[in-house]
Amino acid sequence: MHQSIINLNNIKNSIKANKEKTNNKNNIKIIAVSKTFEINHINPLIENGHLDFGENKVQEAIEKWTNVKAKNKNISLHLVGKLQTNKTKLALKIFDYIHSLDTEKLANKISEEQTRIEKKPKIFIQINIGNEDQKSGISPNNLKSFYKYCLDKNLDVIGTMCLPPISEDPEKYFMRMNYLNKDLGLKELSMGMSADYIPAIDFNSTYIRVGSKIFGERKKKI
Repeated sequence: MHQSIINLNNIKNSIKANKEKTNNKNNIKIIAVSKTFEINHINPLIENGHLDFGENKVQEAIEKWTNVKAKNKNISLHLVGKLQTNKTKLALKIFDYIHSLDTEKLANKISEEQTRIEKKPKIFIQINIGNEDQKSGISPNNLKSFYKYCLDKNLDVIGTMCLPPISEDPEKYFMRMNYLNKDLGLKELSMGMSADYIPAIDFNSTYIRVGSKIFGERKKKI
């Protein structure tokens, strides 16, 4: 059995044990974040039936996944990185989920494009939950008005997403995200990565984005 399958099964087992301990009834999806990995490194998971994969660059996703998705109609591809407005047209061709909506300009572009091609991606609003200058995301204070704006644009917003501050305990941010998400009446929550997916699940995350814990460490560019 390929190591990535073993790793994924270990994650599934840890989630199952945690859910039983906490009586968590959520349906949790594991997004295998395959950015920078070649498709031959990802194929064992595809062949084993895994359906949710994440990429953070539009061009890389098109090159890697166009043929694969044509042969595997049930695969869902998630954009987990920032989406530039000039890449929206390409992004909607290949991605089924967008986890990083954070501006009215981008909302407008997605709205225009989904109407043109008659394909509505499922969308998460990215929240800058730690109010960090270097990070993208809507301020929590502006979330309600932005969510309404997205609905007016006929976007299929299913939840919210965050990247908590890397140097702090994420739990207080996960707790706030859980509150904000419920306050909007949304059912899906995208948070938790390789190092913190268990506490994210404890605060009702339904989509976890796991890369290195499945595929191994990425090669650093020299």
